[in-house]
Amino acid sequence: QFFVFCHGLLQLSQLLVSGYLKSSISTIERRYGLSSQTSGLLASFNEVGNTLLIVFISYFGSRVHRPRFIGCGAVLVSLAGFLMSLPHFITGPYEYDQSVASMFSNTTDLCQPGVPRSWGNLSNAGCTPHAARENHEVLLVMFIAQVLLGIGGVPIQPFGISYIDDFASERNSPLYLGILFSVTVIGPGVAFMLGSAMLRFYVDIDKVTGDEVQLTNKDPRWVGAWWLGFLVAASLVALSAVPYFFFPREMPKEVSLFLSDFPLVLLRNLRHPVYLLVVLAQVNLSAMVAGLATFMGKFLERQFSLTASLANMIIGAVNIPGAMVGIVVGGAILKRFQMSLRQCSAMCVLGMFLCLLLAFPLLFLGCPTQKVAGITYSESSEFGHHTLECNLQCNCPEKAYNPICGSNAIEYISPCSAGCSIVNINADNSVLNYTNCSCISENGLAGFAKPGTCGTGCSHLFLPFVVLSCLAGILASTSHTPSFMLILRSIQPEDKSFAVGIQFMLLRVLAWMPGPVLYGSAIDTTCIFWEKKCDRKAACRYYDNNLFRQR
Repeated sequence: QFFVFCHGLLQLSQLLVSGYLKSSISTIERRYGLSSQTSGLLASFNEVGNTLLIVFISYFGSRVHRPRFIGCGAVLVSLAGFLMSLPHFITGPYEYDQSVASMFSNTTDLCQPGVPRSWGNLSNAGCTPHAARENHEVLLVMFIAQVLLGIGGVPIQPFGISYIDDFASERNSPLYLGILFSVTVIGPGVAFMLGSAMLRFYVDIDKVTGDEVQLTNKDPRWVGAWWLGFLVAASLVALSAVPYFFFPREMPKEVSLFLSDFPLVLLRNLRHPVYLLVVLAQVNLSAMVAGLATFMGKFLERQFSLTASLANMIIGAVNIPGAMVGIVVGGAILKRFQMSLRQCSAMCVLGMFLCLLLAFPLLFLGCPTQKVAGITYSESSEFGHHTLECNLQCNCPEKAYNPICGSNAIEYISPCSAGCSIVNINADNSVLNYTNCSCISENGLAGFAKPGTCGTGCSHLFLPFVVLSCLAGILASTSHTPSFMLILRSIQPEDKSFAVGIQFMLLRVLAWMPGPVLYGSAIDTTCIFWEKKCDRKAACRYYDNNLFRQR
């Protein structure tokens, strides 16, 4: 029982490390200027280390000291977690464009006609070879950490489960495994809640004092303390690893497969039509789940103008528990009605069909991108020119990004592009508003603007969206248990563990690895304004929200 407890704790903290990345993905994109394709690849990269080893590990399971192997894997996972947070400590503080001269730069992004610009941190200061190298180092460290995370995770689940199954009594074994399974389902929810908590803190909480931070967490330039969660999760893993080095080896006899049978059993299973069809159905569903889990938070942030913290809260407290309820309900129905294989497949079909019906309206529950001058909105006919006539005398830098919302309800990418020449400041050094803006005319007078984005004005659709997506998720996940039953009952008993191994292998290679990358690429195609770093595309500033939602 102590082993079961330790293993539950370890699986939870391992999932915290891998799940936490998904909750902070939009923040890491913003901090290091990544496209969603790159961040999707990063998110799925832990599957690479995992896939390479999983077959061998499951095969040699009966010949090694399993608890010690699990312990070593956990140490690797913990190391990977600490590595993930390393970029924060090897790069300088986060720089953003601002209107008030500060410790970063004495330049501002106001409209100052006739002042020759020596744009400090707004132009190519960030383009030294050093800065470019720093960015490559960050990516390299994170990709290495993800591979280590995948490798370290390999022994944890298969060895833990077989160890428990070997030593628990026949009667208790299903209970213990059920406990572990529920932990693996809760894990991602806890990870998103951790993300929600950590991203409320400013990223450089350890490098700058509070009064020097001029951003609130509602500001589109806000970057939360993404690295803190990795430190928390990695420490937890390190703690849970300790007991494993003290559990006994004790090995009962096990019937083991030999590598020479490998191709034969593989072909026998892949030729089985039920097995193949169910696995392909699971692949399609899992690819969707992998993509959604990675980018759902980012979608909610953009579509409904939420903070990263609130978006994670919704996913961790509503969507993931919904999926858990669906899995439990599916299993309960299965048990209650003692279903045949045909009834199992009918139940899967019904669940997915109802899910589709409920998910269909989600295509329309959203709002277009807000009006942004020179990007989604132009008073004159020529469209897409970032220069407006009214700010020509300002010599605005192309790079400046410090969105403000004009009193005419149009967003401008910086005070300079709105032609604002005066900034008014609160007592605590934060910006109150911008005045004297030549591009914002109201009744012939120069208008004013507030800091921050105008938002999509979509809050009225937020609740229906969350309710429908949660219900659709519950319905889809009712098919989880019956689809497993279809696989377990349709193949020869002696191939069972092997068939499940191949099933997970196919899910990894065909769903969990490509899923986030495909989703990220699709999201990138809907970007209408890219941040530029050293003449390369960095993170996306504005998406076409309708396309983002539909794709």
